[in-house]
Amino acid sequence: MHSRTLLGPFEINESIYLEMVKYYIEVYHLPPLAAKIYSFLIFDFERKGITFDELVDIFKSSKSSVSGSLQLLLSQRLIVDVTLADERKRHFFLNEDYIKIRFEQVIQRLEKELSIVKQLQEFNRDRKQHHANFNLYKDLLENNISNLRETLKEISN
Repeated sequence: MHSRTLLGPFEINESIYLEMVKYYIEVYHLPPLAAKIYSFLIFDFERKGITFDELVDIFKSSKSSVSGSLQLLLSQRLIVDVTLADERKRHFFLNEDYIKIRFEQVIQRLEKELSIVKQLQEFNRDRKQHHANFNLYKDLLENNISNLRETLKEISN
């Protein structure tokens, strides 16, 4: 059973939270504070959102550090900001399309890699040595791209 901790307005599991922070730093190369904010917003299951001032208070960071992290997350479309009708403050939320965005990014990277593999195959075409592993790798990339596109279609519907 996962232990629950209240952090600001959200109930989180600290071990899952820390694992997520580490993951987003390593895999997505987010700076530590941006990874913390992003991971934190994933726990906003009720979509309450959180204000800039609340983030400054929760993470005990300078306003400029929080602002820079939010700008980075906004520019990467990982989060969105909304000004609620009855308030003047912006509220930050996880982008609801984050799974779609992630799949699109993975597809783009795989397509770029596939393009490079095809260029290498073309370059090496006249040589007697033919690497079966190259074809397997190309097929794997093509299959993964196709599978991700199908999943993306299902998510978008």
